[in-house]
Amino acid sequence: MNAVAGGGSFVTFPTLLFTGVPAVPANATNTVALWTGLAFSGSAFRHHLNVRRAVLVTLMTVSLTGGTIGALLLLHTPAQTFMRVLPWLMLAATLLFIFGRKLIRPGSPEVSQDVSTRAIVLASFFQLLVAVYGGYFGGGMGIVILAMLTAFGMADIHEMNALKIMLSSSTNGIAVIVFIASRAVYWREAVIMVIGASLGGYFGARYSLQLPQKWVRWFVISVGSAMTAYFFVRAY
Repeated sequence: MNAVAGGGSFVTFPTLLFTGVPAVPANATNTVALWTGLAFSGSAFRHHLNVRRAVLVTLMTVSLTGGTIGALLLLHTPAQTFMRVLPWLMLAATLLFIFGRKLIRPGSPEVSQDVSTRAIVLASFFQLLVAVYGGYFGGGMGIVILAMLTAFGMADIHEMNALKIMLSSSTNGIAVIVFIASRAVYWREAVIMVIGASLGGYFGARYSLQLPQKWVRWFVISVGSAMTAYFFVRAY
C-alpha cells in the first residue's frame, strides 16, 4: 500500500492496537516496521535522485533533527493523552491522503538543481515541522513532503518520490533509533511486520505501475475513515 498509494499505517497501527500492544509502543513498533519497507522501496528510485548535495544534506539534517524531537515527544506523552490525541492525528492523516494530491500540481518549473538560499531556508523550516510530526506519528507525511517539493519547483514525480523517500527515511530512521534505545519496541510483532514490510516495499515499488492505484486509494481512504471514526468513539 505504501509503495502504490501510501496509507499503510492505517492498517498496521490499528492492527497492533487490536492485538493488545499499548498505544505508544504500537506507534514505535509500527515506525520500526514501516521504515524497513521504506528503505527497500527507496532502492527503486535511487537513480532518480537529482538534487544538489548542499540542498540534500540540509533537508536531511533538519529531517533528523525533527524526527528526534517528534520521537522524544511521543515517548514523553502519557498513553491516555496519546489515545485522546490519536483520533485527531488519524483524521489529519486521512484528510491529507484524500486532498493532498490537490496540493501537488504538476507542471511547476524545474528548479531542483537551482534553488535560492531563501527557498532552501523556507523548505528547511517546513521540513523541520513535517519531521517533528513524522517522528511523533507520521501518517500522511509523504503527501506533505510531495506538496512542499512541488511548491518549491520540482515537477518530475520520480525525482520527487526519490527525495521524499530520502527525507522520510531520515525522519523515521532517527525515530527508530530513539525508540529502540528507549526499549519502546515490541520485537515479536516488529520482526513479523519487518518481513512483510520488506517484501511489500521491494516488490510494491517495482510493480506499482501495474496495479490499479485508484482501487488501492479508495481502500486506504475507507480504512482510514473507519479507523478515525472508531478511535473518536473509543476516546470520547
